[in-house]
Amino acid sequence: MPTATTIVRRAAVRADRVADTVTLDRAGRAAVAGSLVAEGGLGFDVALTKAAALEDGDALRLDDGRLVAVRAAAEDLLEVRAENPARLLRLAWQLGGSHVDAEIGADVLYVPATPAAAELVRGQGCVATPVSRAFRPEQAAHDHSTCGHDHGHDHHAHHHHDHGHDHGHDHAHAHDHGHSHDHGHEKHGHVHGPGCGCGHDH
Repeated sequence: MPTATTIVRRAAVRADRVADTVTLDRAGRAAVAGSLVAEGGLGFDVALTKAAALEDGDALRLDDGRLVAVRAAAEDLLEVRAENPARLLRLAWQLGGSHVDAEIGADVLYVPATPAAAELVRGQGCVATPVSRAFRPEQAAHDHSTCGHDHGHDHHAHHHHDHGHDHGHDHAHAHDHGHSHDHGHEKHGHVHGPGCGCGHDH
């Protein structure tokens, strides 16, 4: 059975390489693993070399080079509208603070049809209508462009740590030495006066 090990992001998907399509809900796209059967009957295993969430329009690359396109499944959602943009913006802010996924449109929000989300919607005086549609919530900033981002982030973090550590160590050493020396000297001169016999302490 072929195995999918790599995610191809939507912008890089070549239609002529797509062999089949698999439809997944938000939870399935966030943690894809195990064995799947695509709509055309193609069975394959998923063993990603780097864990990452799939988005609508992405594809899984099989080890034989073929692609399996990923489509977002229809889900039970709440279509949320408000009498003014500010009210909707406040709700979006609260949803983010409560870690509730939300898809943001020009004048509408789509959120999971859960009691927690419904309560937040009512609290802001917004109107919620049950709908069934594909759910494409906003990605968290640190999840964006996962494959490339992880590599760049690791490199940057490593470089920054080495540089900051070396620099900070030298700086702290010089600062502590100078501070200790100056402080001791001032204290010594103030309390005992110049020329006392306490030079061995300094």
